[in-house]
Amino acid sequence: MKYTILAATGQIGRLSAQYILDHTDADVTLFGHQATSRLSDFASDRVQLVDGDLTNVDDVRGAVHGADGVFVAFVVTPDIAQVLVDALDAEKVDRLVVMSVPDLYQEVSGPFQEWYRANTGLTWQTPLVKAAEIIEASDLDYVILRTTWLYNDASKLAVDVSEKGQPFKDAQISREAVAKFAADLLTGDQDYHHANLGIGEPGTEWAKPSFY
Repeated sequence: MKYTILAATGQIGRLSAQYILDHTDADVTLFGHQATSRLSDFASDRVQLVDGDLTNVDDVRGAVHGADGVFVAFVVTPDIAQVLVDALDAEKVDRLVVMSVPDLYQEVSGPFQEWYRANTGLTWQTPLVKAAEIIEASDLDYVILRTTWLYNDASKLAVDVSEKGQPFKDAQISREAVAKFAADLLTGDQDYHHANLGIGEPGTEWAKPSFY
């Protein structure tokens, strides 16, 4: 198997790559700005490092060629979403996992709502909604991850999942949990398809994240 991680130079991209390498025998392509230098510590016979730009369809096509699944470790905007759909269609790659943010559908509720909207804005009025719509309208086997506020804690890997149309109340989730969940979606250890999911940490239905 072979998986491609786009925007792989960030923390979640690195974490998901390391998880796949540690828990599977799959090969991994890591793509991003200056990936060959910034991710040189990943260099091995199982890893291909590719420099490129997410808004360039030819760059993305080259990175996803032959992949069994693709994870974009970055909140996707409409221009990137369209490039992804075009590139994956052209390369006949079906499986796509992307990151987004909660409240695209005014679903954030409970104690967390006031703080979230004050600190994130009214996300249902932003282009991020259009990005999700582009992916949902494609024929790809997609999963959109509406990921709440992030922090680092390798011991916190459990994920609370809500479907599109359900309330979203979780105030935080670790980057490690997001990375593992995304990797498990690629490898089939998580079985969601054509899904738009809210993900947070169980037991964090708080007024704000613990680190604020």
